Amino acid sequence: MVGLGTADDAGVFRLTDEIALIQTLDFFTPIVNDPYLFGRIAAVNALSDVYAMGGRPLTAMNICCFPVKDLPVETFREILRGGMDAVHEAGAVLAGGHSVEDPELKYGLSVTGVVHPQKIVTNSGLKAGQALVLTKPLGTGVIATALKAGLASPAALEQAVAVMTALNAPAAEVMAACGVSGATDITGFGLMGHALELAQGSGVGVEIEAARVPFIPEAYDMASMGLVPLGSHANKNFCASKVITRGEAQEITLDLLADAQTSGGMLMGLDPDQVERALALLAERGIVGAVVGRTVAENPGTITVVF
Repeated sequence: MVGLGTADDAGVFRLTDEIALIQTLDFFTPIVNDPYLFGRIAAVNALSDVYAMGGRPLTAMNICCFPVKDLPVETFREILRGGMDAVHEAGAVLAGGHSVEDPELKYGLSVTGVVHPQKIVTNSGLKAGQALVLTKPLGTGVIATALKAGLASPAALEQAVAVMTALNAPAAEVMAACGVSGATDITGFGLMGHALELAQGSGVGVEIEAARVPFIPEAYDMASMGLVPLGSHANKNFCASKVITRGEAQEITLDLLADAQTSGGMLMGLDPDQVERALALLAERGIVGAVVGRTVAENPGTITVVF
C-alpha cells in the first residue's frame, strides 16, 4: 500500500481488510556519550516511523554494529538496555536481532507495526487549507554537534535528551483522534526537508512561519557559533531550489529549519476545525504543540518560509 514512491517513513503491506503491516528500520552512530541514553534515543527514533504512519508498534529487532575489541561489554549491555526499555514503553516486544563486529559503533531497530488500511497516515495525505502542527522543538542536531565540540551546556544537553527520548505515541493518538491523514516525523532531513516531502507527496504548497517554530533554548546561539552539522547544510542545499523566502530572511533560522534532527516530533496537517482540539489533546498528554504554518494550493511542491 505504501512503498518508495512518496518518500514515506515506512512501508505498508495489506494483510487483510482490517490489518496492514508497517515495516521500518533505522540505526546510527552515537550522538550522546551515555550508552543507555544512546540506546534509548536510537530505539525511540526507529519506533517513531510506525507512529508517523498512524500505526502502533508490535515487535522490534536489534541492529548491532559493535567494536567488541575496543569497548567493554558493559557499554553494549547498556545500549541494549536503553533500547529494550524504549520498546517496552511503546508496548511492543523485543523479538531478537542481529549483531556484527564493526569498528564504528552503531545501533538501532527494525520495527514492525500495524494499522487499519483505511487509517494510514502518509506524506501524500495533506490537503490545501490545513494548519501544520509540530509537536517537538527543533535543535537536537545543533546541540549534538556542540556536545562533540565540548560546548553544549548541561541544560541544553538535558533538554535535547528529553526531546529525543520522548516517544511519539501520544502524538499518534492525537492524530488518530483528529482524523489526520497527512503527517511525518521530523528526523534527518530536518523540518525543511520533511516538509518538502509532504508538499511534493501531497501536491500542495507549504508555508512555514519562522517566528512560530519552537527551538530548544541555546540552539540559536550554538548555530550562530557555526555548530551546524554537515547534514543540516546538505538539507538546506538540497531544498534550496524549492524554498521561497518572504520577508527579511535570516540565515541562522534557515539553518535551524534544516537542522538534522534525531527522534524529532510529528508535523501533522489538521483541518481548521480540529486545530484547537488537537492542541488541547496534546496538552493533556504533556505536549506543547505549535502551529508552525499551513498548506496552500499555490506553489505546489514548494516551501515558503515567512519571516
